Amino acid sequence: MSAYTPPKIDINDLVDIQNVVIDTALPVSEKKKAYHKQIKNPQCFRFEDTVVRISYAQSGPPMKDLLRQYLMSGQHTELTATSLGN
Repeated sequence: MSAYTPPKIDINDLVDIQNVVIDTALPVSEKKKAYHKQIKNPQCFRFEDTVVRISYAQSGPPMKDLLRQYLMSGQHTELTATSLGN
């Protein structure tokens, strides 16, 4: 298997996630739509001067289970299980 080389990205073409604003009064489905519309590409955006690329494993536990496990481990500083809607 060969190593994947991601395409070159111009950071100035990416949306800074800090500029994404979601109305918390909206239903979840509308929040998702608003996020996708603003972020443009949810798998490649930026945080200040850092490019953030999201990728997923072909198999494994669901993301929700991994986040729950992480939150329960006590290794986090700001996220809580309630902030994820649990």
